[in-house]
Amino acid sequence: MMKPDVPDRKLTSDEEEAKRIAEMGKPVLGEHSKLEVIIEESYEFKSTVDKLIKKTNLALVVGTNSWREQFMEAITVSADEDEDDTGEERLPSCFDYVMHFLTVFWKVLFACVPPTDYLNGWACFTISIIIIGLLTAVIGDLASHFGCTIGLKDSVTAVVFVALGTSVPDTFASKVAAVQDTYADASIGNVTGSNAVNVFLGIGMAWSVAAIYWHMKGKPFVVEAGSLAFSVTLFTIFAFLAISVLLYRRRAHIGGELGGPRGHRLATSAFLFSLWFLYILFSSLEAYCHIEGF
Repeated sequence: MMKPDVPDRKLTSDEEEAKRIAEMGKPVLGEHSKLEVIIEESYEFKSTVDKLIKKTNLALVVGTNSWREQFMEAITVSADEDEDDTGEERLPSCFDYVMHFLTVFWKVLFACVPPTDYLNGWACFTISIIIIGLLTAVIGDLASHFGCTIGLKDSVTAVVFVALGTSVPDTFASKVAAVQDTYADASIGNVTGSNAVNVFLGIGMAWSVAAIYWHMKGKPFVVEAGSLAFSVTLFTIFAFLAISVLLYRRRAHIGGELGGPRGHRLATSAFLFSLWFLYILFSSLEAYCHIEGF
C-alpha cells in the first residue's frame, strides 16, 4: 500500500540559510579529483631568522645546558659564518682550521666553566671571574719578566705589555657585545668597566692589602709616585678626546659610536689607534728622561 504524497513544508528563513550553507559544503567532482601539496623550506626566511637569533642578546640563546655541549663546541671546527647567501652551511676554510688550532687550548679551558643553567648563572659568573683573574695574573707576570729580560723599565713594561695583554681579551669581548647588541652601549660599557676592574684589582686591592699588612706591623706603606702623575694626566687628556669623538659620531648621525660607512670607520679606528700609540710614546720618553714630566 503506497503512502500518499505529503506536500513539502515551507522552510523558515533560518532553515533555508542552514540548507544553503549545507549545499555549499558538499563535495563536488570536477575535472581534477586529486591535489598534491609540496611543502618546501624557505632558505631566505630561515636565514633571516638565524640572523635575528645571532643578533639577539638573550641568555637562552647564548647559554648551554651541559658541559658535554660546551666541550663539543670547543673541539669542533666551525666556519666563521654558519651560512652563506644561499642558506646552505659553509664548510670550514683553511683559515678556520688555523684559527681553531691556535685557540683550541683557550676554548677547552673556558669550556670547563659551568653552563649558564647552573645556579641561575651564578656558577658560570663566579668561575669565569676566577679564571679571568688567574689569566690576568699570569699575563702580567709574563710581561714583567719579558720587560726585565730585554731591559725595559717597569713603567714602560706596564703601559705596553701588561696593559696590552690584559686589554686584548676586553677588545674581543667588546666586539662580541657590539655584534650581538643593537647599540654600542654594551661594548663601550665593557671597555670602561674592564678598565675600572683592572685598576681596582691591580692597584687598589693590592695596595689596600699591603697598607693593612704594614699597618699591623707598625710600619708605613710607601709607594713612590714616579711618573704616575704624568701618565694619569696624559691618559685623561686622551680619554677626553676619545669620548669626544664618540659623542660627535652620535650627534652627527654617522651610524652610532661604532660602525657606519667605511671611510668613517677607518678614520675613527686610525684616530683611536694613534691615541694609544702616542700614549705609549710619551710615557716611554718621560720614563727615559727624554722629556720632563710633572
